[in-house]
Amino acid sequence: MTRTARPARTRSLLRGLAGTAALALVAAGCSGGGGSAESVDDDAVQACNDINTEYPSGPIELIVPWAAGGGTDGVARLIGDQLSGQIGTSINVVNRTGGSGVVGHQAMVDAAPDGQTVGLVTVEIGMMHHQGLTDISGEDLTAISQMNEDGAGITVAADAEWENAEELLTHIEENPGEVTASGTGQGGIWHLALLGMLIDNDIPVDAVNFVPSEGAAPALQELVAGGVDMTTNALGESKTMLDSERAKALAVMGTERDPAFPDVETLQEQTGSDYSMTVWRGIAGPLEMDPTVVEELECHLGLIAESEEYNQFMTDSGLGVKYAGAEDFQTLMREDDAAKGEVMEEAGLAE
Repeated sequence: MTRTARPARTRSLLRGLAGTAALALVAAGCSGGGGSAESVDDDAVQACNDINTEYPSGPIELIVPWAAGGGTDGVARLIGDQLSGQIGTSINVVNRTGGSGVVGHQAMVDAAPDGQTVGLVTVEIGMMHHQGLTDISGEDLTAISQMNEDGAGITVAADAEWENAEELLTHIEENPGEVTASGTGQGGIWHLALLGMLIDNDIPVDAVNFVPSEGAAPALQELVAGGVDMTTNALGESKTMLDSERAKALAVMGTERDPAFPDVETLQEQTGSDYSMTVWRGIAGPLEMDPTVVEELECHLGLIAESEEYNQFMTDSGLGVKYAGAEDFQTLMREDDAAKGEVMEEAGLAE
């Protein structure tokens, strides 16, 4: 059986899922997608610092809702280091873990709105409350800047019989229950990516067996060992396996191709589907922050996002650079929350 694109298929609840994340860059001179830029200009830094000459009033705490040593932690520490140099004060990165991200995000919400405490908010802020883990959402935070975005990739073992996502989806449709997938914990972002893709293709969500894991790394080890048939995680997380040719990428669930993997087509290119699923990270603080403090931080983060050091780090880490300013980032959090909630509800993951 050869699958063909089905444009009449109902996809309305999924269309905005990460397409809303394709935001125009709003910081002057910023560019996304892993390109490097010249060193940050001293005059530009000073212009940012002049927005509110009384800020900061001391060291700034940067909350990370995930454990030290992971990708989110690494991004936060680089941002903290660069921001410290530009803003002229210490940036203390503090890991507030627990509750599948709830503890750290709650700490951001509860912080004093003086700008002395901000956090690296992650895509889970729009998922946790749908699962009944917390009441907070992105509406309880002041968005400052989006700094990253990565689409979910479809990775299989190098010797797998499928050469593209269309062939894999056809196999799943014709052989329900035969394919096993992994990539994250039950109900995590990469599990949601898989379920959304199945829903979008009118395939029952139980047509693929999902094996929870502690993250992409152990899932990929299981993939190359033959324990699972596919993973749905960021292509950057699969980079080692892909580079060593122990695995191959069939597609990416992004709004565009991943600049780090330009030969990997999007689902839209392969199937005609506009479904996408992305993860993102950005800087946010509590509600009622002084607008000039937000503007100053947004200005500095825009310079960081275009800096050579930041872009090189993200490229080396297999992570995508995607910058958006405060207003567009707030919109992203709101629209992404609603879209993911609809997918979670249809997939039976919402409380």
